[in-house]
Amino acid sequence: MNDGRGHVRTAADTTTDAAREAMGPLRHVRTDVLDIAYHDLGPAHGKPVVLLHGWPFDPVGSYGAVAPALARRGYRCYVPYLRGHGETRFRHTHTLRSGQQAALGADLLAFLDALAIPRALFAGYDWGGRAADVAAALWPERCTGLVSVNGYLIQDLAVARKPLPASTEFGYWYFFYFSTERGRKGLSEDREGLARVVWKYNSPQWRFTEAEFARAAKLWGNPDYVDVVIHGYRHRLDAAPGAPEYAGLEARLREQPRIVVPSVTLDGDADGVIPWTDGSGYAAHFTGPWKHHVVPGAGHNVPQERPDAFTDAVIEADALSG
Repeated sequence: MNDGRGHVRTAADTTTDAAREAMGPLRHVRTDVLDIAYHDLGPAHGKPVVLLHGWPFDPVGSYGAVAPALARRGYRCYVPYLRGHGETRFRHTHTLRSGQQAALGADLLAFLDALAIPRALFAGYDWGGRAADVAAALWPERCTGLVSVNGYLIQDLAVARKPLPASTEFGYWYFFYFSTERGRKGLSEDREGLARVVWKYNSPQWRFTEAEFARAAKLWGNPDYVDVVIHGYRHRLDAAPGAPEYAGLEARLREQPRIVVPSVTLDGDADGVIPWTDGSGYAAHFTGPWKHHVVPGAGHNVPQERPDAFTDAVIEADALSG
């Protein structure tokens, strides 16, 4: 079918449009630091759930099936765009374009405050999962339950310079690439090419469509994208200082705080960057009610690759809270 502009629409285009429409209009809310773009859907008085995307992915793709499924079950879903992505913007030119973990967690708390949401379920993967873990650990009174892909994601910066097994370091190749000016230039000049490699190798069994990739690629044109991504990966390797305003939070995170809220952790058994486990390696970090599941066939972007499993995990985390 032709769309009237010479473009022949495909089934993938139709699916992409349906996902976008299902998420509702793009909204904005201001915090002290950011103008955050987000979607919301579900009953106005439903139990709040914040669904957080990873890098280099997009929230509509990641949660285009999960959020409507939760909304049908009575949840109120909020799906924000991370700093440096899409239409989320920094409000002030002088603010360091930080991608550090404390900044991501603080953004989530500020998002709740700006929308006057007292408490919510947090669910995410990759960067979004880290934001959720940080916020759940530091402000448990604001979190009713947690879903975290790949378990406990709070970085232990005290051992950031300690090498990991070679097989693990291999999957982290872009961490080291981004630690160089060559890597910054590579990301700036070929954002799509680099992301395509990450999508392919971090989720080797995922058969994403070109329409899905093209939709995500629009987010990477954000003027702060390169700075935020580069800082995030350099900071986690202790190769760049953090923003001074987050020093106190980072000091607390260096203590590897436990997560006391009801939690469900997920590992995809086809994750190309973080091998799946039975969860025992990080079980000690979860001191509240906790369940762990391995998701067959899922790679790094579990909610997009296996939306039913991710939806079930959110419902399970809610049930664990009693």
